[in-house]
Amino acid sequence: MITAFIMLTVAPGMVKPLAERLLEVGGVTEVYSVAGPFDLVAIVRVKEHEMLADLVTERIANLEGVVRTETLTAFRAYSKRDLGLMWDIGE
Repeated sequence: MITAFIMLTVAPGMVKPLAERLLEVGGVTEVYSVAGPFDLVAIVRVKEHEMLADLVTERIANLEGVVRTETLTAFRAYSKRDLGLMWDIGE
């Protein structure tokens, strides 16, 4: 599984509608509004690099309100939480 962080610069007034729209895009698992040089950060998880390339360049960058994107690809995950617990449905 490939995890990437896509930082987005967003047109004025489009942060909330774009965040909601991003959550509808397959592969996008979380979206955060943030302070700093970017307006939104989307976390995506895909199986292959080609899927990431298509997701960013064809599906996300073309959404209304996206001004600019910058993508960081994760190599390893370090966490105090067990990442497997995030997928536990409470059996």
